[in-house]
Amino acid sequence: MELLQLRYFERVAAHESLTLAAKELHITQPALSNAIIRLEQELGVKLFDRTGRTLKLNAQGVYMLSKVQKILS
Repeated sequence: MELLQLRYFERVAAHESLTLAAKELHITQPALSNAIIRLEQELGVKLFDRTGRTLKLNAQGVYMLSKVQKILS
């Protein structure tokens, strides 16, 4: 797990959108999506519920976000 992945996760969680987060982070949406998928694989949990193109933080994601915000502050 890298600090950059945590920053990416925090921005995706804030927007609940890979597209908006990617624009803000100045990276491509596929690169951001891959980073989030790798983070989920490393943690062994899904952080978002995905319905079509919609992302919504799930319970594990909410918990992770609280920890990430502390780390990044």
